[in-house]
Amino acid sequence: MVILKTENLTKKYGDLVAVDRLNLQVEEGEIFGLLGPNGAGKTTTILMLLGLTEPSGGKAVIDGRDCTRDPISVKRIVGYLPDNVAFYNDMTGRENLRFVGELNGLGAAETEARINMLLERTRMTDAADKKVRTYSRGMRQRLGIADVLMKDPRVVILDEPTLGIDPEGMHELLDLISELAHKDGRTVLISSHQLYQVQQICDRVGIFVKGSLIACGDISSLRRDLGDESLSFEFAASPDNEDLEKLLLSVPDVSGVTRDQGFYIVKARKDVRGRIAEQAVNKGYSLLHLKQHGGDLDDIYRRYFIKEGAV
Repeated sequence: MVILKTENLTKKYGDLVAVDRLNLQVEEGEIFGLLGPNGAGKTTTILMLLGLTEPSGGKAVIDGRDCTRDPISVKRIVGYLPDNVAFYNDMTGRENLRFVGELNGLGAAETEARINMLLERTRMTDAADKKVRTYSRGMRQRLGIADVLMKDPRVVILDEPTLGIDPEGMHELLDLISELAHKDGRTVLISSHQLYQVQQICDRVGIFVKGSLIACGDISSLRRDLGDESLSFEFAASPDNEDLEKLLLSVPDVSGVTRDQGFYIVKARKDVRGRIAEQAVNKGYSLLHLKQHGGDLDDIYRRYFIKEGAV
């Protein structure tokens, strides 16, 4: 079921076209990544989805609600985490969430129950009664997720959620975002330019260039649209003997093996890294190196930009 849809959605500021005839469909329960550099039109798109800025043309609809004509109804089912979430810094995390509960008309008992549940889920229970001004960026983002979930939204929109977070905090936040869709069944729209993080959790992505959506789909379909019908992987193991290449060629779905600067480059019709590792270890080899050779989101993103003449 399509829960979010835009039809020729356009936003102009004078002669500048910030968003150019955007046609997009996001299905219920999926994580969709809206990718592009600063100034590509991602945040402007989000503002139109939230009814915070009026489009110059076209329309956006979330769960049958027109985002421009019925923004209050849209806000009831949509939670939004901006790139720099604002809290009352002299209040505790718990006090901030309590205030949000009151704003959303929740009763006192329901508010406290929901706060306790969300603090535990976002792993913020230990910091709940500390002033927000003492929080790290990652802690503020996790509190922001709890804030968004206070009204139990069907759709969650996150603008650059992983920006400025340390690796450990990044891992925790990505796990939490993944749970919102795959455990709760919520729809998640992520605006980001951090491709590696987005690739880990998004079901599909859309690539924005100068206000236009130039590509949309999962990683495999985007790769195929660029003419890549196969994957390739860098591989190295010890001992590097004549039987190693034969072993690689024997793995199902491997279509070819070549050498390049000390690595085997394995061509395959699908991701065979698990099979390669298992067979090599079973034959007594020690793995030294195994990674995808191009074809990841970063590579796809770069090639679409080149294709569009944007770099």
